[in-house]
Amino acid sequence: MSKNGVKVFVVEDDPMYRKMLEYILQMNPDFDVHCFENGRDCLDKLHLKPDVITLDYSLPDITGQDVLKRIKATDPSITVLILSGQTDVATAVGLLRMGAYDYITKDDETKDKLLNTIHHILNNKDLSQQVDSLREELGKKYDFENAIIGKSGPMVKIFKLMEKAVKTDITVSVYGETGTGKEMVAKAVHYSSKRKKAPFVAVNVAAIPNELIESELFGHEKGAFTGANTRRIGKFEEANGGTIFLDEIGEMDSNMQAKILRVLQERELVRIGGNQTVKVNARVICATHRDLKDEVEKGSFREDLYYRLLGLPIQLPPLRDRGNDILILAKHFVDAFCHDNGMPKMTISNEAQKKMLEYPWPGNVRELKAVIELAAVLANEETIEGADISFHNTGKSTDFLMEELTLKEYTSRIISHFLHKFDNNVVEVAKKLDMGKSTIYRMIKNGEISLD
Repeated sequence: MSKNGVKVFVVEDDPMYRKMLEYILQMNPDFDVHCFENGRDCLDKLHLKPDVITLDYSLPDITGQDVLKRIKATDPSITVLILSGQTDVATAVGLLRMGAYDYITKDDETKDKLLNTIHHILNNKDLSQQVDSLREELGKKYDFENAIIGKSGPMVKIFKLMEKAVKTDITVSVYGETGTGKEMVAKAVHYSSKRKKAPFVAVNVAAIPNELIESELFGHEKGAFTGANTRRIGKFEEANGGTIFLDEIGEMDSNMQAKILRVLQERELVRIGGNQTVKVNARVICATHRDLKDEVEKGSFREDLYYRLLGLPIQLPPLRDRGNDILILAKHFVDAFCHDNGMPKMTISNEAQKKMLEYPWPGNVRELKAVIELAAVLANEETIEGADISFHNTGKSTDFLMEELTLKEYTSRIISHFLHKFDNNVVEVAKKLDMGKSTIYRMIKNGEISLD
């Protein structure tokens, strides 16, 4: 937006209606309004960089459609609002697809509609500028060297694959045990790619009930089902221009797999309850702790979707195979913990280092972080000793029978413990505890359990 305010162009051939629009807009002192009676005059002044253009669809010299095309070709960031006496739906939809922000019919409510729409645009532009600034910071945070700590041979290979991944929009599939850092890899790839200024949208497939996942991913129209009081765009639309990260893709049921496949093939979707096709341009990065090839052979995962998602596979090594990376990560975590909590810097004794190197780390990097942070709290001096390293208590205490909780509270504790252990994978936890996943979903919905 210009330093002198919000620059608004009004393109309208009817002199009375043009004066009315000018008067309405100039009531806001922040609006710098310029009026034009035809399309050519407006196009000649685009170098003045307007923020918003209200464009009459029926102009004497050039059609509103042609003016819109030229505006978007000159500067796609200019927001164009079409004003028209026509109520033809096909015309409106065509203009919206060409890049118009909104199509407003000329009637008694035009004034209110126009002002509300412009204020909505400006709020979004302010937010967009803040988001761009935040994304620049995220780009630094998720730089390979800063985001993923390690110098071992297996990790050097991972870095090389990630460097290849950021050069194109190839789909990336990340494999690895729970806690190895699959989402961290996805974020690092996104924020190092050409899409870094666009959204990164993460979806944990395993944490969404089957009956809700289609709405979550593809969105729905108002009235599509009970409770759908407004239109809602899905995660694929949210990620438009950026990256969608589908975590635990192996937990998706066969019906949803078929729908995802179609979206990936056609690059378009239809919201639940809608008829309009929505184009989507989102890079896909998926992750799973399962061997999808085995799942294909078992018949639980579609072969065509497997090959569609395979793209560039990145197999993250478990922490136990990363050698001295364990110590490098431990130092990183203890430094960060001390800094965040205003504690003096701490060192890790040789005994503590030896103990960590000999441990198999079933919870991988996530477990190491929990262990080292607890050790920093337990340490008496500024050195973490071997005795401070505790592997049996990386989260909430398992010896909680002395707390005299209710059976319901104990149940919530146990489920929460396993959800944390299995990366919020509801399906896996239900199998481990031999209970219905619907029970877990209900407890999450009722607030009895929170996903961390």
